[in-house]
Amino acid sequence: MGQDIVEDMAAYYVQRAAYYERVYFKPERQVDLRAMEAALPVEFAGRDVLEIACGTGWWTPHAARDATSWLATDLNPETMALARAKALPAGVRFATVDAYRLDAPEAKGPFTAAFAGCWWSHVPLQRLPGWLALLHARLAPGARVVFLDNSYVQTSSTPISRTDAAGNTYQQRTLDDGSEHEVLKNFPTHEQAAAMLGPRAHDLRWQEYTHYWQLSYALR
Repeated sequence: MGQDIVEDMAAYYVQRAAYYERVYFKPERQVDLRAMEAALPVEFAGRDVLEIACGTGWWTPHAARDATSWLATDLNPETMALARAKALPAGVRFATVDAYRLDAPEAKGPFTAAFAGCWWSHVPLQRLPGWLALLHARLAPGARVVFLDNSYVQTSSTPISRTDAAGNTYQQRTLDDGSEHEVLKNFPTHEQAAAMLGPRAHDLRWQEYTHYWQLSYALR
């Protein structure tokens, strides 16, 4: 799986930007969201943080509250414009950065923490080891890394439409304009995520919510 699916995903989120955050207003998700929003700041207190694929910035105001500095990055100016419009802590700044390259000068670090909300699930399994290595190369030893993402809940999640030969799963989604899009969306278990990280991660913590999961670890 190569560049085509990555480009398709980027285009999908540009089209969805204006109403992406509807998903965070689903009534059944509110308990999870409040718990995560309250727990995130302590992970980044006093740290210089690189946020991957900030999108519309739902998590940024919460997670960045006590950080020393916070670089929120995304490839799409359409989604980042919505993030910039939010009430944000003073240390937050933005940069247009391709998450698969992290080659912009602002993103080269080293940072003492990294965060990505709802990004892991969109990375093809074949690319995930290489991408994690790239991220870790931007971080200082001992940096804290936090990922959070969706769990699959049959009564709330879009059904899985197919699974490819590599084990990636997909959803068929329809936007407001009626266009249909196949979206890569993986749902790792604790064991699968830990295996993907391997020995580079220690003090690994996995928090399972009803509709989300959160993984944090320190980088050796």
